[in-house]
Amino acid sequence: MKKHSSVIAMIASMMTTPASFAAESTVTFGVDNLTCVSCPYIVKTAMAAVPGVANVLVSFESKTAIVTFDDAKTNSGAIAAASRSAGFPAHPKPQCG
Repeated sequence: MKKHSSVIAMIASMMTTPASFAAESTVTFGVDNLTCVSCPYIVKTAMAAVPGVANVLVSFESKTAIVTFDDAKTNSGAIAAASRSAGFPAHPKPQCG
């Protein structure tokens, strides 16, 4: 019985291990076609609908979106695709420093 419990514990730890490698990432996107003050709401809604996205901050003035997401659930390409599908092409901006 003790050996059986050890096997179950080992299997359970193996099943949860991938989640322990997940990291929160933040990417700044340049966003095209932001022409009015309503556009950022549409971009935010589209990006926030991607599973794994935790936070979206869109700036009309700087034409950017800062997105925080779980990189085990999504990636910048999927987030950019969601924005593009809403009519606002987005592209990751290079990180400085």
